Amino acid sequence: MTAGRSQAIMLVAGEASGDLHGASLCRALRSLDPRRRLFGMGGAGMAAAGMDLLVDVTANAVVGGSEAVGQVPRLYRAYRQLRAALRGAARPAALVLIDFPEFNLLLARTARHVGVPVVYFIPPQVWAWRGGRVRTIRRLVSLVLAVFPFEAALYRRAGVPVEFVGHPLLDQIGSAPTREEARRRLRIDERALVVGLLPGSRHQEIVGVLPVMRDAAARVLAAVPGTRFVLGLAPTVERPLAEQQLVAGPDVQIVENQTHAVIRAADLVLATSGTVTLETALLGTPMVVCYRLSALSEIVLRLLARVPWMSLANLALGHAAVPELHRRTTTSERLARETLHLLTDASAREAQRAAFGELTGTLGEPGVGARAARLVLAQASL
Repeated sequence: MTAGRSQAIMLVAGEASGDLHGASLCRALRSLDPRRRLFGMGGAGMAAAGMDLLVDVTANAVVGGSEAVGQVPRLYRAYRQLRAALRGAARPAALVLIDFPEFNLLLARTARHVGVPVVYFIPPQVWAWRGGRVRTIRRLVSLVLAVFPFEAALYRRAGVPVEFVGHPLLDQIGSAPTREEARRRLRIDERALVVGLLPGSRHQEIVGVLPVMRDAAARVLAAVPGTRFVLGLAPTVERPLAEQQLVAGPDVQIVENQTHAVIRAADLVLATSGTVTLETALLGTPMVVCYRLSALSEIVLRLLARVPWMSLANLALGHAAVPELHRRTTTSERLARETLHLLTDASAREAQRAAFGELTGTLGEPGVGARAARLVLAQASL
């Protein structure tokens, strides 16, 4: 252990998905080394897993460039607080960054400057966009914990120390209910035709996408009477906000903190692009993916993107198995049309399930949290 460093480990996550993966890592770290203090930035999940929460921005996370402008003061305050902890007399033994690259790479600079090892868990998707960041990562990061096998190969070729640990979702979906159990839990008849709505974990996604889902649901219900709609509400979203977006639409059952049950109970899922698309694929439920960015953010993203897809499901598969609707095509009419196509065409649904089967084994094996924790502790002991 280098003089001036404590035994503590700082972990930093800025979004709901990062908090989910960070919680799994925190539990594994506490299991392996119960006396070691964990602290940093995250959400309720990481706090419940034993991390001392200095700051939480997960409920205010946004997507895109122009959308993030309003969050800059809050993020800057969080950055200054974490930077001060890194520079303090009892700076941590290691810094673990979880996704959230624009913010986290700034912190990595400070950690590098004061001699704190940096481990990046859920690293930037340099294979998808902004590939030039790999040079920054090579300079600042001590070890990348890759969650996709192909990104491990990419980082290795770029000269970045990397270990493939597998995707943390593999640990989390192991406890997902079966379809029958999920329907019993949600009080849904086995014969019902069910469409799951997963509008995202951010305020802007709920406001931007859920009204489109609501109007698409009305069109689907008119075409297929009796269809049931179940919305999986993320823990970072307040129920009244979702209810407000559903006014004047068809009846929608809102379910809190049961995303896997919603996915398993559904015949089809309408999902906002994000981690949940990979969860849905791993759980084998067909889906339509949609997302909405500002016009400026969409232009920037398409200029910088190195692959033609947005959803993790398609990115992980390497081909377009799942229909994706972006800002201009995310209309209720288009979404309803894609939904009805999958609901009425069994072969289309089966084609998606077959594609999802390709993911089996390619993302690693369960035990991701424990593998990652051992590597983090090794860096903290250098």
